[in-house]
Amino acid sequence: MGIFKTVGISLAATGALLASGLVTASPAMAEECETITLGAAISLTGKYATNGVHAKNGYEYAFQKIKDNGGIMVAGKCYNFSAIYYDDESKGDRGATLAERLINQDNIQYMLGPYSSGLTKAIAPVTEQYKIPMVEAEGASRSLFNKGYKYLFAVLSTSEQYLASAITLAAEQAEKEGKDPKSVRVAIAVENDPFSLDIRAGVQEDAKKYGMQVILDEKLPRDLSDMSAILTKVKLLKPDVLIVSGHSKGAATAVRQIGEQGISVPMIAVTHCEAADVVGNFGDAANDILCSTQWAETLSYEDPIFGTAAEYEVGFKEAFPEYTDKTVPYQTAQASAAVYVFKDAFERAGTLDKEAVRDAISETDLATFYGQIRFSEAGNNIAKPMVLRQIQDGKYNVVAPSEFASHKLNWPRN
Repeated sequence: MGIFKTVGISLAATGALLASGLVTASPAMAEECETITLGAAISLTGKYATNGVHAKNGYEYAFQKIKDNGGIMVAGKCYNFSAIYYDDESKGDRGATLAERLINQDNIQYMLGPYSSGLTKAIAPVTEQYKIPMVEAEGASRSLFNKGYKYLFAVLSTSEQYLASAITLAAEQAEKEGKDPKSVRVAIAVENDPFSLDIRAGVQEDAKKYGMQVILDEKLPRDLSDMSAILTKVKLLKPDVLIVSGHSKGAATAVRQIGEQGISVPMIAVTHCEAADVVGNFGDAANDILCSTQWAETLSYEDPIFGTAAEYEVGFKEAFPEYTDKTVPYQTAQASAAVYVFKDAFERAGTLDKEAVRDAISETDLATFYGQIRFSEAGNNIAKPMVLRQIQDGKYNVVAPSEFASHKLNWPRN
């Protein structure tokens, strides 16, 4: 596929925002604001396309909401965001090439991240070489934050945290039943990519802490389209916990084939449930599955631009009606949060100088609808926890950690 470029928020998205009443004739919109152009290589085709589109929609929604709320004020001047997007086709080498193009041909000085840890890993050396600040929302692998990068910042929690809390939940359930957590047997099936391998490491570390036995440790097939052979082993070994991570395609394959093969495991925990719309696509087969999430609309986070977490979900669905009957995926919310970090940093820096903006980003301590954002020296967000949702009668309900839980855990699953 040839390279194509989309600048700014799409006409369709703008029309939806106008129709929803979110766009008003505020004084800031009436005046002629200048433009700050961000760049992004994003997966609009290929195996990561589902989440790439979710992320792009999150970026665009944030652009419009910030515009509606007076834009970005830098040293007394008004700016609005626009973006140049290129399709990286879910390929790391292409993402790196497109990052070079954005910087050298399009003269981009600030970058939004791609989708996935693998693509972020490919692009980060390029933005680092050219000293381009990149705020990314979709690369969670902890391996991104041990390279000494100074221009990479991530709003999301790192990936080893995604499903480790499922192991803690399993230990708690064992104790409630009068059993030793050491008796819990764990099966792991993950994609062979930086993100999922980090999830595997986090699960293994927590299982070891409780003395649990990992009885199955498998890599998903490269194309993520068939895990029936792994599930046959699961049936034979009868684990107490099954952990699956393979982005949206892997989640869809797992839930579909778990239903088809009648897999009975007391606890099944999967990443990317909402993005894969496992409820809409597979109905009852998704019930009682645990889903890791960076964000939930029921959490008590808020800010002056997007409102509460619940208001973000309502507003986003009004702007993008294709999400009306779905749970808004956290990939979308965190993409909007990344844009908000840029707004905050530009305004605190008081200049468009990229070094000053980079320094302002590094000092971020921002309350948002997505959660608190504060970066470590390595660039990862150290202020926001992961949560677990369980699909209960088709609804995504927060069940862990306990301080965020809105519902009790259904145990065992079947």
